[in-house]
Amino acid sequence: MSFLTLDLNLLRVFDAVMTEQNLTRAAGHLAMTQPAVSNAIKRLRESLGDDLLIRTAYGVKPTPRAEALWPAVRSALASLEAAVAPGTFDVSRAHATFRMAMADATAAFWLPSLMRSIEREAPGVNVRMVPLTTREPRPMLLRGDIDLAVGFFPGVAAQLMSEPSSPIRHERLYSGTYVCVMRRDHPLAKSELTLDNYCAVNHLLVSFSGRAHGLVDEALAQIGRERRILLTVNQFFTAGRVVANSDLVTVLPKHLIASTGMTDALISKELPFQLPAVHLDMLWHERDARSPVHKWLRSHLESMNSVTQRTAPGTAPKNDTY
Repeated sequence: MSFLTLDLNLLRVFDAVMTEQNLTRAAGHLAMTQPAVSNAIKRLRESLGDDLLIRTAYGVKPTPRAEALWPAVRSALASLEAAVAPGTFDVSRAHATFRMAMADATAAFWLPSLMRSIEREAPGVNVRMVPLTTREPRPMLLRGDIDLAVGFFPGVAAQLMSEPSSPIRHERLYSGTYVCVMRRDHPLAKSELTLDNYCAVNHLLVSFSGRAHGLVDEALAQIGRERRILLTVNQFFTAGRVVANSDLVTVLPKHLIASTGMTDALISKELPFQLPAVHLDMLWHERDARSPVHKWLRSHLESMNSVTQRTAPGTAPKNDTY
């Protein structure tokens, strides 16, 4: 294949199909017929000498070559759009599908407002939520599995601040503190929470991986103490339910408590030892840095955060931790 003979319009179709993983939906976004999209993909496949997309019962599945090609295509298209039509972006006419990764509590807070804004301002934008099961979302961003990750990524954020050449971009949305959470009629609810009685009770740990060791355990080990983790769960909502109906205690970011849906049944206490602050970070790949619609999404999340901190500092759930 010679690049000089490649029809670059095929790359725009390829980007839409990769985004939607479905020929019919891609056709709708491109204002094309489904057969026209199929023909475009066939021509690109012949030009590149690779199947690119394999049909499945649920749509199409990209080949490894397609997965490797897509980030470069997407970045190039965004750069061309910014160069050819600067200042003409109209979010109300944009068509895009974003794949976002967040923990359940983060999604519970951000998504209602985001959906209202999309319905009102960007009716052509779709969102597909992907489970956040790790504190290291960079591989997902590098592969193009997701477009944006929002959560608590302490190791990642620290590395990115010292690696300006990384293709992963990041912005801090929020900083907060951890507290010990228990049911209102817990045996420790009306007494001082000391290090001894904290370590003596049974604990619940929110762990995406199921690993029974977290930041609290690291902090306790530094002062020669430990706790018994009776249960690990992978959802903050589940954590609130369990703690509200048992003698287990857990540690959560203070502003996360409301997202458990059990605020009336829970109380929080200051921890009898020091923990670092909990941060909420937004991560994305540089290939999307200049995309107008991606900028709109990031700006919306930024504005949501500033409004929340200004209007409801005591109740807004922002988090992602273990």
